[in-house]
Amino acid sequence: MTVSISQLQRRFVAIRENKFFEIFVISVIILSALVIGARTYDIDPRLRRLFELLDLSITLFFLTEIIIRMIAARTLKAFFSQGWNVFDLLIVTASLVPIEGSEMAYLGRLLRIFRVLRLVSIIPELRILMNAFVRAIPRMGYVSLLMFIIFYMYAAVGSIFFSNINPELWDNISISMLTLFRVATFEDWTDVMYETMTVYPLSWIFYLSFIFVVAFVFLNMMIGIVLETLQREHEQFSRETGEGEAGEVHWIREHTELMDQRLERLEQMLVELSRRKP
Repeated sequence: MTVSISQLQRRFVAIRENKFFEIFVISVIILSALVIGARTYDIDPRLRRLFELLDLSITLFFLTEIIIRMIAARTLKAFFSQGWNVFDLLIVTASLVPIEGSEMAYLGRLLRIFRVLRLVSIIPELRILMNAFVRAIPRMGYVSLLMFIIFYMYAAVGSIFFSNINPELWDNISISMLTLFRVATFEDWTDVMYETMTVYPLSWIFYLSFIFVVAFVFLNMMIGIVLETLQREHEQFSRETGEGEAGEVHWIREHTELMDQRLERLEQMLVELSRRKP
């Protein structure tokens, strides 16, 4: 019985690692996204029924696929030790919520939208991008905090000086921050500047300094953080797969350490042999 289970696991591992199976899973995920989009249109009831059957088939396929991956992982601990497996399991489990004839119909439809995110767990490059994004968030949070402080200061100044010119844009600090966000995104910001320049001719200094600090400095800081984190994720992926320059360097380093350990043991053996000689 143990042999049959082991053979079954090996078959499931072969299925999981098969490129054609991976491409088929990606195709089903894309088909699932297309079905969700098609059901948002006003279509014929017979065609809608066909989409419902297709959605059910996709849900059953995802359930079968996640079971294959769980068995191929040999143990549940090994399966749940990978965060992307947990992510996929949650999405597949959420897809089992019935859509029609249920009080949770809207929730079921909403949860089915997230099945498109399974592309992230299937395609390695997308996983790298998502990991880089998640790991960059803490560092980006400090930049965002500093940016908020700059926004707050400029909004307070703008509310004090420009509220009498246009209360709709500068009446209080919250509205002023929304106006500054408009300026930072370059959405007709010159109209706002020229309006205040009719009363304060030097107010262009206020806008240009704000744009320089926020749009140029902080935006480039955000981009730099993302690029640095993305490069680290690529290097980590290369080390794990043994591909690319980082993978080669990691392989050389590991084998160099093994050679050093063997040389140390050989040196110890030679020292012991020299001591034993009369």
